[in-house]
Amino acid sequence: MSTEQPLVSIGLAVYNGEQYLEEALNSLLGQTFTDFEIIISDNASTDHTAEICLRYAEQDARIRYHRNATNIGGANNENQTFRMSRGKYFRWAADDDICAPTLIEECVKVLEENPDIVLCFPKTIKIDGEGDEMGRAIVEEPNAEKSFSRFRAMAIAKDSCEQTYGLIRSDVLQKTRLQQNYTNSDRTLLAELAIHGKFHEIPQYLFYKRFHEKNVYLDWRTRMAWFDPSIKGKIVFPWWMQFFDYFKTIKRSPISRYEQMRCYLFMFEWALRFGKNLTKDLLVAFYMLAHSKEWRKQLYEVTINWS
Repeated sequence: MSTEQPLVSIGLAVYNGEQYLEEALNSLLGQTFTDFEIIISDNASTDHTAEICLRYAEQDARIRYHRNATNIGGANNENQTFRMSRGKYFRWAADDDICAPTLIEECVKVLEENPDIVLCFPKTIKIDGEGDEMGRAIVEEPNAEKSFSRFRAMAIAKDSCEQTYGLIRSDVLQKTRLQQNYTNSDRTLLAELAIHGKFHEIPQYLFYKRFHEKNVYLDWRTRMAWFDPSIKGKIVFPWWMQFFDYFKTIKRSPISRYEQMRCYLFMFEWALRFGKNLTKDLLVAFYMLAHSKEWRKQLYEVTINWS
């Protein structure tokens, strides 16, 4: 491992990712921008992930491989890659996505020239398990001057949070609470980042987000087990968790009292917009309570569908 501090750190959290891992690593190592490190955090995989990672780490000194003794949960593992990083800029990567060769170069250029931008990401093409195009992603680009406007835009966006795979200023990301252990916490993180500064979307399609049978979750609540494996069989309230987490985010944000109050008031609008989801959390909880914990565990096993 090089002792010099790289400009960019790439955090790749993986669990049983042998199917697409080599293709993902090759696309990262093939970047035209080369001053980066890749931190791989293996969440105690049971397939050939470790063998693949070790082989790549032996071939390229920019790769640092870490293996957890047990599965610490998906979001915790992703957060861990950031805590292990050293770069001025940070990017999360997945074991099944593909990056065009100039992705990092173009993002670095934007961040170096625009100090008010905290996150830069390219346009995204959706691909299937075979790598064939499924469509083009349309995502929110919060770039208003006011912190409140950026926060609101991100919190109510209906995209799939592809912005989390953009290049982020590490010093800004360090000020956040990172991802929390509930479904859709990546959106809460993006909303917090938007409070700190603007996002910028590069007009070129340089990111290929793969959708396949093992990363399309079947149920909003049972996906919680990806965040915390011990949660299987438990009754959870992901929408309510996000609702209260937004208040924590607003309270700790370094913005004026006026902007903060606007964010607090917006949460009434948020509750109205997502009232059906908040209500469904409660109804599902009553339904789950009517069944045994063993029944709930079996339900989770059937519907988690997330490696």
